[in-house]
Amino acid sequence: MKVGPGRSTAAAWVARYAQPGAGFRGAYFSGSTVGLPDDAELPPSSDIDIVVVTAEDDPPAKPGKLRYRDTLLEVSYLPWSQLQSADVVLASYHLAGSFRTDTIIDDPTGHLRTVQAHISGSFAARHWVRRRCQDARHRIETRLAAIDPSAPFHEQVMACLFPTGVTTHVLLVAALRNPTVRLRYLAAREVLADYGHLGLYPELLDLLGCRHLPARRIQHHLRELTTTFDATAEVAKTPFFFSSDITPAARPIAINGSQDLIDRGDHHEAVFWIIATFARCHTILAADAPELHHALGPAFRSAVTDLGISSSEDILHRAEEVIRFLPRLWRTTEDILASNLGIGE
Repeated sequence: MKVGPGRSTAAAWVARYAQPGAGFRGAYFSGSTVGLPDDAELPPSSDIDIVVVTAEDDPPAKPGKLRYRDTLLEVSYLPWSQLQSADVVLASYHLAGSFRTDTIIDDPTGHLRTVQAHISGSFAARHWVRRRCQDARHRIETRLAAIDPSAPFHEQVMACLFPTGVTTHVLLVAALRNPTVRLRYLAAREVLADYGHLGLYPELLDLLGCRHLPARRIQHHLRELTTTFDATAEVAKTPFFFSSDITPAARPIAINGSQDLIDRGDHHEAVFWIIATFARCHTILAADAPELHHALGPAFRSAVTDLGISSSEDILHRAEEVIRFLPRLWRTTEDILASNLGIGE
C-alpha cells in the first residue's frame, strides 16, 4: 500500500469516529510517515499514526492499533492543553516533529495550523534543536532515576529499557530525523554512519546488552516471544496504554517486523522491540493470566539474562552505566549539531 491512500483512510476514520466527539479539537498525522510523499510504500510492518486532540485534560485510553478498511492505524489522544504554547511544543522532542510539515487532518479552531506554522519556521533553528536534544536527555535521566526495584521484574525491565533506548533519540533529534520507536537503533546507526561517528554505535548496543548476541540466539528469543505474544493476545482483558500493541492486528509489527530485521541481517536492531514486547506481554499476563505468566516466564527471563540482566541489582547497575555514558553521547550530539547543514542559526 502507498502512504497516500493510507492517509486518506486515516482521515476517513477521523471524520467518522473522532470528529463527532464533544471534546474534539482536531487531529494530525504523527510518527514514521511524517514527511513521506504520498507515493511512498507503506510496509506491512508499519502503520499510520494519528493524534486526536481533545479538550479533556485526562483523555480516555488511546484506541491504539486498529484496522480500518485495509489500513492499520495507530490512534492516540492528546490533551488540548499540551498544544496551547507553540514554543513548548517546539521544545518537546516527541511532539515537535509532527508539526515540521503540514500534517493537519482537521483543525476546527484553526489553532493547530497556527502552531504548525510557527514550528515549521523555527524547527531547524540551532537553539530549538538543542532544546529538543536536552529534552530527550532529560527524559533518560529522570526515568532511569525513577526505577522502582520493588516493582515486578518485567516492569523494572521496561523502566530501564525505554529510557536506555532514548539514547538513540538524542542523536536522531540532532540529525533532524524522526525519533522512531521500533526502529530507533537502526535509524541511530544510520545517523552515526552519516556523521562519521559509527564507532559510538557498539556502545549503544552494549548499553542495550545485545552486541555479543548472534543472530541465531535472537531468532530463538523471537520464536519464544511469538508463543508468548499469541497466548497473551488470547487472554488480554485489563486495559494498559500499550494493550493494542499486543493484539492480532499488531502482530505484523511486533513479530513480522522483528523477523524482517533479523532476515536482512539487522538482528541486533530487532532486540529492543523484542524485549519491549516480551515485557509488555508479561505485564498483561500478570494481570489477566497469572498461570501463563508463571509458565511463560522462563523464556522472558532467558532473553533478558542474555542482555546481562537477571536481577534488580543488574537493572540499577545498567541504569548507572547509561548515566555515565551521557557525557560522551552529548559530545557526539554537539558534533552532529555543528555538522548538520540543515540546522540554521
